[in-house]
Amino acid sequence: MTPEGLYEVLSKYAASQGIELNRDKEYVMGIMRGLLKNQERYGYRSCPCRLASGIKEKDADIICPCVYKDPDIKEYGSCYCGLYVSRQWNEGKIKHIRVPERRPKEKQA
Repeated sequence: MTPEGLYEVLSKYAASQGIELNRDKEYVMGIMRGLLKNQERYGYRSCPCRLASGIKEKDADIICPCVYKDPDIKEYGSCYCGLYVSRQWNEGKIKHIRVPERRPKEKQA
């Protein structure tokens, strides 16, 4: 799959969830390349903004879309890596702040 193809897939997924991809397409395409690189490395698309262990079961919580996406968007308007965002975030109606890491320290590689 190409980064552009993954962008289309994840854009449709986001729309089905009532959210959007970050409007900064250049930034998003970097994440797409990272997701595909991790797919190639590990066999699954772990979040490129976090360190993966390479063990799918251990990394299940950070396979994109990660389990932290929904609470992050609800609280901050954006997920940890800034890939998935609310419409209000994309429109600049929500202050863009760095989303704190929710992943427990013991799970971090």
